[in-house]
Amino acid sequence: MKIEKNWEDYELIATSNGQKLERWKDIYLLRPDPQVIWNQGDLLEKYHSIIHAVYHRSKKGGGSWENLKPVPSSWQINYHNLTFNIKQMGFKHTGLFPEQAVNWDYMIEKIKKENRKIKVLNLFAYTGGATVACLSAGASVTHVDSSRGMVDWCKENVKASGYEKAEVRYLVDDVVKFVKREIRRGNHYDAIIMDPPSYGRGTNKEVWDIEKSLNYLVELCTEILSEDPLFFIINSYTTGLSSIVLKNILTLTVDKHKKGKITNGEIGLRGTKDNLILPCGIYGLWEKNDED
Repeated sequence: MKIEKNWEDYELIATSNGQKLERWKDIYLLRPDPQVIWNQGDLLEKYHSIIHAVYHRSKKGGGSWENLKPVPSSWQINYHNLTFNIKQMGFKHTGLFPEQAVNWDYMIEKIKKENRKIKVLNLFAYTGGATVACLSAGASVTHVDSSRGMVDWCKENVKASGYEKAEVRYLVDDVVKFVKREIRRGNHYDAIIMDPPSYGRGTNKEVWDIEKSLNYLVELCTEILSEDPLFFIINSYTTGLSSIVLKNILTLTVDKHKKGKITNGEIGLRGTKDNLILPCGIYGLWEKNDED
């Protein structure tokens, strides 16, 4: 399992009874997490004095935030030279998945080692954590997401990090339709990143179902890889999906056309107070062999 250790502005403090307590710079949030089925006491009771806000799930679906202390409408956190805008979202999220920093570190290192301009395609790109990371390493990035709000949020993160003059394209689009158009245009990319949801809707209500759609999308993406691709990363938060599934897909698609190295596994965070590891998703990675 990959466990991020380099955060200063983010901290997973403790986990218990379906909840996780986190510090986002100087704001402490208590949020639900379905992975936390162990019990080591009531976190709200134990840490009440420091908690700014609690997210309460509703039996009807969704939920809402209860602010115990004043919380700004948005605030910023830093990861080295990357800056991200954080805010309380309607469905428990904050606009950033901090465990993904292990992937940002990998991308930055791989891109910087290449003595050439790397073109990156970021699909289901959300608020652009990976986009900002790749821009910081000197790559050009095409950022694609079906939500205009998420794309606008990415623009804010890119600007906050000081890379607004970098080579970046923002597209509000259905990812499958976009990749098909790139195939017709003859465009190619040296690195592809995707973080597909379990289910979703495209810009024109196109249905995305990871079980039915992921393999097809990855097959399409093999047609827009450059002659010398650097890496292909798939992240997933789909409950019950094994990282071996992602490895198998990459083996039968990307590696069939471009021989390289494939790894897979889990991503997690370690609580600073209880030392327990919280699993936060899975990844599959195809990368160019170092000796190539």
